[in-house]
Amino acid sequence: MESFLPFFPLNLVAYPTENLNLHIFEPRYQQLINECIDNRKTFGIPAFINNKLPGYGTEMKIVNVSKRYDDGRMDIKTKGIRAFRVLTFQNPVPDKLYSGGKVTFVEETESSEGVISELLLQLDRLYTILQTQVDFDSAISPFSYQVAHKVGLSQEEEYQVLTIDSETERQRFLLRHLNKVIPVMAEMEKTKERIKLNGHFKNLDPLNF
Repeated sequence: MESFLPFFPLNLVAYPTENLNLHIFEPRYQQLINECIDNRKTFGIPAFINNKLPGYGTEMKIVNVSKRYDDGRMDIKTKGIRAFRVLTFQNPVPDKLYSGGKVTFVEETESSEGVISELLLQLDRLYTILQTQVDFDSAISPFSYQVAHKVGLSQEEEYQVLTIDSETERQRFLLRHLNKVIPVMAEMEKTKERIKLNGHFKNLDPLNF
């Protein structure tokens, strides 16, 4: 199904279900957001990577306006709804300041069967190595979008996740990434410990020959 969306291109990858806070300061986007609020419409954030629009983005709804400034600027809270693929692009839309275009929404090719257990184990290992706590809920689907920004993917890899239309395949993509990076990170942590020990008196057990 084709639909028309006003576009708010950003140098980031927004995901369905993601909460995203935005500061609106450019006149064209002030116009876009005000029209969406007045008409209760959604808008699209197509990913803008390496100075181009590669073709996928996420439809966003405005949850609320946190603050309006005297000069027209706004702080807004938005939430991702569903991924889309760009079919046409107009910049600007006739009689508007902002861009827009026709999109087709990405349909999931399967129903989610839960979270891959190995992915949860690797996430636990990652955050243990990083000594940080990350909140996520494995009971909420799709799980992949909760953690895709929190596993150290490059922007190009984050975009690749958005283009995958299967929750299982998105989880497998994240698992492959973690399987590659965690051994490297674990070795780096060991190296850091060895560096800390260098120069200190060491109590070593004697070797028997």
